Amino acid sequence: MKVAIPVNPWLISVPALLGSLFWGLTQLPQPTQSINPFPDATEPARRGMMISADSNVLYLPDDLEATVWAEAPMFFNPTNIDVDARGRIWVTEAVNYRNFNNKPDTRLDHPEGERVMILEDTNGDGKADQSKVYVQDKDMVSPLGIAVIGNKTIVSAAPNLIIYTDENGDDKPDKKEVFLTGFGGLDHDHSLHALVAGPDGRWYFNTGNAGPHIVTDKAGWTLRAGSIYTGGTPYNKMNKGNMVSDDGRVWVGGLTLRVNPDGTGLKVMGHNFRNNYETAIDSYGNMWQNDNDDQVVACRTSWLMEGGNMGYFSQDGTRYWQGDQRPGQDIPTAHWHQEDPGVIPVGDISGAGSPTGMVFYEGDQLGANYRGMLLSAEAGRNVIFSYKPEPQGAGYRMPRTDLISTFPKVDENYKWNDITDDIRKWFRPSDVAVGTDGALYIADWFDPVVGGHQMKDKKGYGRIYRITPKGRKLTVPVINTDKTKGQLLALTNPAINIRLLGFEKLKAQGDKVVKPVSKLLTDANPYHRARAVWLLAQLGPKGQQKVEELLKSDQVDLRITAFRALKQTRPDVVALARKVIDDPSPAVRREVAIALRDVPFEQCKDLLVKLANGYDGNDRFYLEAVGIAADKKEEALYAALKPSIPANPVQWDQKTANLIWRLHPASTAELMKQRALDPTLTADARKQAIVALGFMKDPAAAKAMVELAKQNDKTIADQADYWANFRRSNDWATLLNWDEVMPPKLSEPEQKALAMRQKLMEEYTSAEDKLKLAKEMAVSPEGGKLLVGLAAEKKLPESLKPAISEIIFTNPDQSVRTMAGDYFTRPGGSATFSMKKITALSGNETAGLAVFKANCTTCHRHGKEGKDIGPELTQIHQKFDRNGLLDAILNPSAGLAFGYEPWLVTTKKGQTYYGFLISDGQEAIVVKDAAGQKHTIPTAQVASRKQYSTSLMPDPASLGLSEQQLADLVAYLLKGK
Repeated sequence: MKVAIPVNPWLISVPALLGSLFWGLTQLPQPTQSINPFPDATEPARRGMMISADSNVLYLPDDLEATVWAEAPMFFNPTNIDVDARGRIWVTEAVNYRNFNNKPDTRLDHPEGERVMILEDTNGDGKADQSKVYVQDKDMVSPLGIAVIGNKTIVSAAPNLIIYTDENGDDKPDKKEVFLTGFGGLDHDHSLHALVAGPDGRWYFNTGNAGPHIVTDKAGWTLRAGSIYTGGTPYNKMNKGNMVSDDGRVWVGGLTLRVNPDGTGLKVMGHNFRNNYETAIDSYGNMWQNDNDDQVVACRTSWLMEGGNMGYFSQDGTRYWQGDQRPGQDIPTAHWHQEDPGVIPVGDISGAGSPTGMVFYEGDQLGANYRGMLLSAEAGRNVIFSYKPEPQGAGYRMPRTDLISTFPKVDENYKWNDITDDIRKWFRPSDVAVGTDGALYIADWFDPVVGGHQMKDKKGYGRIYRITPKGRKLTVPVINTDKTKGQLLALTNPAINIRLLGFEKLKAQGDKVVKPVSKLLTDANPYHRARAVWLLAQLGPKGQQKVEELLKSDQVDLRITAFRALKQTRPDVVALARKVIDDPSPAVRREVAIALRDVPFEQCKDLLVKLANGYDGNDRFYLEAVGIAADKKEEALYAALKPSIPANPVQWDQKTANLIWRLHPASTAELMKQRALDPTLTADARKQAIVALGFMKDPAAAKAMVELAKQNDKTIADQADYWANFRRSNDWATLLNWDEVMPPKLSEPEQKALAMRQKLMEEYTSAEDKLKLAKEMAVSPEGGKLLVGLAAEKKLPESLKPAISEIIFTNPDQSVRTMAGDYFTRPGGSATFSMKKITALSGNETAGLAVFKANCTTCHRHGKEGKDIGPELTQIHQKFDRNGLLDAILNPSAGLAFGYEPWLVTTKKGQTYYGFLISDGQEAIVVKDAAGQKHTIPTAQVASRKQYSTSLMPDPASLGLSEQQLADLVAYLLKGK
């Protein structure tokens, strides 16, 4: 059915817009196939449910129901929510979101700063009826996280983690403290996110990759973390990788962090995310994390191994994943460095999207099927994903289902061009939380777009849904922590930050409460048992004895929790490790490995050897745990293992080959070369040996690789040639004289263009000859780049620009044509397009494919068509509606994908490189141009470098596209695969 919708729906009132869609939405097709988010239970039906007279349909399991619990104007633009002990919902707003892109005179504005709102259902009817401002503060710039812990409210607003304290209970802060500061990402999506209380009584939080993050805790320990990433906002201009923190380690990208409630003990729990939005921590102490990508194909949800590298940037943060992508690697594998030693397995790849808030549901109120379910809000896909993680070796499998959505089937290919816009795509869940009553609460940002520092809904509308069991009323419990009974009630509450209230009060009582807390060890809810373990470990010798007994429990999860809890309270981790080193579970031994990371080798030599020998040859999670245990001890561990390893490397079994690949000690360089050269080994085994060589930072490895590159075996030579040329720009830059062993070569066109540039710049070249040279250069890709470089450096005579302008916009190189727009005047000006006219046209998918092939495939991939230079577009229909996608095409620079801001680099020889800066090291930088070619430029040869806010993607006018062709292109892209 066709539904008439205004062209610019965000310019009219939200109620009017929703009213205009009411009939069409009530007629949505009902699901014909059930889904099963509960693998161990009877499969429930998933139905559509109209939850209010002026709202969307939500599709959710048949045993749940949804209501609108609160909506604007009670609050606006919700980024994060939390619940207090009275069951009230607290909301961080981002009304002033991205002032640099969204001017206050065109939308709702809070000139006095962002707000934290308190919402309450005072009469228990299942809907909020009271809203109040807790605090409004100019220091809160687009806050992305909130935690309410007792009378403290912790707000995440880069560069600060701020604590507001209400000392007299009047719902107004009496004290404000900048708890931690120095986080990068002011007014940026990739910045500081929500804090959550862990089962150990500590605070966990994260921050995205908009660094640098230079943060000193209350004890004086300093974190220094960064990466190559800059951009996204005008404030994110300076960042770099390879910074060393006070623990002597290099942490990069997005981080998961832990800190004591007093501000001491800041510790990195995991790193190298892209934009990890919110950490979910369960009562066993497992950390769960989602993360978005920059290719619209590889968003993920992962289990985080403590201390693990999650693989977005290079290991030192100086290169984007594109800089490390090897020949033949698909995007998800390269994006998360899944074939690199030292990187944790990715978990679930969910595809396109913009993942946001997370929570782990441990309550009983929704029913047994939902206990133990990990929930991830996916704002880009209009869905709440659910997972029931399944232990697998030392890690987890993560089967995914669509729990709640505005679509009956999230990945179905809808005919977007049948209507102008689709209000179902406006469901943008920014967070999901568990109330004290056990209900789920979903914050809906509600906007046509998400991410890219944009918003289209000028009203700032937002809402909160409440999800409860069908036909059952959930009530908010009265939680009084003055008595032990109330403290235990708080500890076992389904709302995570409420549990800390009970934890702290019980801990203060010491061993007096060992007996009542111990009773929880037999509780029917396994998560209550786990919480008791953490608390008992902090209740003195009596409590710790109870926990130590659990190291022999028949429940693996309790053994893991007991070890983790004792590790935090026992100073001698080696003695603790010896108690469980022979545990039959690889997951328990994984925890032992993690605990030994900072222990000197001689104190744990026998334990490390046992851990290595316990590897089964297949479990990548376990292998990475062994690698963490051996951090900075790789050579010593290899020497200890060497007597039991065949001297002939060709005789190694796969287990041995994998272990040495992970450790890659430099002393094995010659052995890896032998394996690479041996034709009796499989192609994969030989490739693995070459990769191991590539990760050794040693001259012997570099020499071995150069020698392999000269072999007659083309397969081996090509692989080695890639690694040698790749490493000469980073880890091996100073290890060999590269100009001698592998001298760079200029093509004939490049040599010719440089000679013409030199002649053009000579003082004695006549004006007539200069004009002739300029025109000749303007028609060739190499010459066009040099002209742009001269213009950028203001070395090009103004008298030549009119003549160049007449020619350069027909240059065969798209990047030249795009760059030229900043320095030369396009003949005849640029055409303008009417979004209204285009949306009124009926698009033809077949014609759109032809447009895509002719204009987009040089940079973008859609299905089997195109190249992997710009963002992948195969799943773009899952993230954008018709208007949103059309706006992105018409205004390519308005919402640049993070990491795709182009750079112009000129060398001292006059060469010009334009494209994405994918590597920025001390010795060399690498630019990936519009043709996908990577150019390595020694930093000593760089004359100038400039980052642009304009997209490498040309606007439709420069491509000569018509409005009908744009309508056809959008129709093709929105049809899906």
